[in-house]
Amino acid sequence: MARAPQRGAWLLRPWAKPLVFALCLAPLAWLVFGAAADRLGANPAEALIRALGDWTLRFLCITLAVTPLRLAAGLAPLARYRRMLGLFTFFYALLHLLAYAGFDMGLDAQEIARDVAKRPFILVGMLTFALLLILAATSFNAAVRWLGGRRWQRLHRGVYAVAPLALLHFWWMRAGKNDFAEVLVYAAILGALLLSRLPPMRRILLHKQ
Repeated sequence: MARAPQRGAWLLRPWAKPLVFALCLAPLAWLVFGAAADRLGANPAEALIRALGDWTLRFLCITLAVTPLRLAAGLAPLARYRRMLGLFTFFYALLHLLAYAGFDMGLDAQEIARDVAKRPFILVGMLTFALLLILAATSFNAAVRWLGGRRWQRLHRGVYAVAPLALLHFWWMRAGKNDFAEVLVYAAILGALLLSRLPPMRRILLHKQ
């Protein structure tokens, strides 16, 4: 008797990963085009910094969505994309930091240090980036072997700290303009994705397969 095809088998096709990789680069390509074509508004530097921060949050949500979507839809092949998406979260966070350091601070380390001490949301952003850096640096197979599977898993649960810190950074930044609409949307999404990790929710997701 022939075996039923695996759900999401197309995700294992040779072209699938390059396609997802290209899609992950599309926001950056659009921002570079916008900057070159002078389509980022009256303050392109600020628009670029904020857009890169927004895409960091979006990729964090996408990365955290992999496990619940895999469980709920029975899409086991999705697991092979989690590391790539996590690294793209770090990539956009790095670009966000570099844009801030370059455009706002002129790559002046002393000025950046003063800004961190003066504005708490910058400090939270730096802490968030530091955690993402640790996760990105230890995301490779060699790190798993070096740390051991159990310790590696405990370390990478640090992503659950990244989510609220990133949200706090975003909220604090928007508080200056009293604009919380997007903050509430991201809070709802990230809250739902974190709650999906709880054992009762995992059982519900598995039952839906």
